Amino acid sequence: MADAGLALYAHLMRRAGFGYRIGDLEKMAEKGYEQCVEDLLHPERFPDIEVDLLERYYGTGNLGWSYQWWHRMINSPRHLHEKMTLFWHHLFATGDSKASHTPSAHGQIDTFRRVALSDFRTLLTELSKDPAMIFWLDNNENLKEEPNENYGRELLELFSMGVGNYTEQDVKAAAQAFTGWTLATPIPGAGSRYGGYPSRFVYRDEEHNYGVKTFLGETGRFNGEDIIDIVCRQPATSRFLARHLYSFFVEDEPPVSAWNEIPPKNVRAIEQLAEVFAETNGDIKAVLRTIFNSEWFKQAEFKRVKSPVELVTGVLKLVGTYRGPDPDFADYFGQAGHMGQSLLNPLTVEGWPNGTGWIDGGTLNMRVNFAVNEVSDASKPGIQQMIARLEAESPVQPDDFVSRCIEYVGPAPIRGETRLGLLNAAMRDGPLDFKDESKRKFNEALVSRMVQLVVSTREYQLC
Repeated sequence: MADAGLALYAHLMRRAGFGYRIGDLEKMAEKGYEQCVEDLLHPERFPDIEVDLLERYYGTGNLGWSYQWWHRMINSPRHLHEKMTLFWHHLFATGDSKASHTPSAHGQIDTFRRVALSDFRTLLTELSKDPAMIFWLDNNENLKEEPNENYGRELLELFSMGVGNYTEQDVKAAAQAFTGWTLATPIPGAGSRYGGYPSRFVYRDEEHNYGVKTFLGETGRFNGEDIIDIVCRQPATSRFLARHLYSFFVEDEPPVSAWNEIPPKNVRAIEQLAEVFAETNGDIKAVLRTIFNSEWFKQAEFKRVKSPVELVTGVLKLVGTYRGPDPDFADYFGQAGHMGQSLLNPLTVEGWPNGTGWIDGGTLNMRVNFAVNEVSDASKPGIQQMIARLEAESPVQPDDFVSRCIEYVGPAPIRGETRLGLLNAAMRDGPLDFKDESKRKFNEALVSRMVQLVVSTREYQLC
């Protein structure tokens, strides 16, 4: 079976990254677990993807920027950096479908990447000045004489505190504080989907309400940054973000809309994370360090359903393709979209579902077919590496053959009838022996077939 130590590193990389190959885990194990956590928390220790190369090859515009993000998620050594960028995109859901201005949509992703591991106040401030968010929630229409409450409401309901922790008066005060926070319409206009000019934040003093406001029990001539300061001090904010991070990195929680009725699955873990959040003034690294080093994280293997993005990127990392720019890359983010997760166009203002919300009869079929098709070619680099490892142990008995393939692909808790089915398939052909060169292609096909069986299991849908 898979080495217990490597299984822990595999668990870490499924959650803090987008998957791995077995050789990556062995290198991590040489460093030690806590050192690997610190490496994840300090992306500056590793070289960034060369943006100029990606732009020269993929171009900009709608497809070009999407290519670039997918390329980063698969290939960047800054694993957690990209995973947190995806987390903030989910929490602060913004859709290009409304703005139809691709430079702003991807500019927002770049902003999330830049401040992904900073502190929550910085994140909310950047978000409130982000042109894509301003347009998405109509703060460009939030004027002194005609306040628009959309952004103020979602800031409290979906981005920081959750329903039940504020009043309608608080929403009105927040909206008034963010009057005048708007954007400069880009040239040649907001309809430019293919390149075009970026937008930018603009503060219009003449449209700001400088009156006295009462917000969450405090009174003053508040502006938007004052509102953010007050929000970040609230215990409700600490608990809200703690539960979001727990659900994303540890264990699938119910939908956010049910949080007032359904308590957290691990109340003590949420309390611990909320305390760290409050004590460190919302330091995201401190909260993540607490998560990854905790025993409840280490014991939470396979308690989350992979999102479509996690599934697609994990399979591509496993097979080792698309390490460099490639013209066939477009199909893959389309595949994730068919499974229910189109980046830059979340389903609702609440982002995407999680857990079993990803799975129905149609999407499960697509998920399994995608994984099986990708691993069916034995010539792919990742499959060839598995073959080389098995060849070094040749001859490999059927039970060990099954165990090794699970280890290379998972390691997943494949037991009972599922494992018995894999073993029966392996036993039909006897030991795997690479000494007979005339059987090499046959043996390679056997490895590919076993990997296909492993990725088609129910267990492979979990992370």
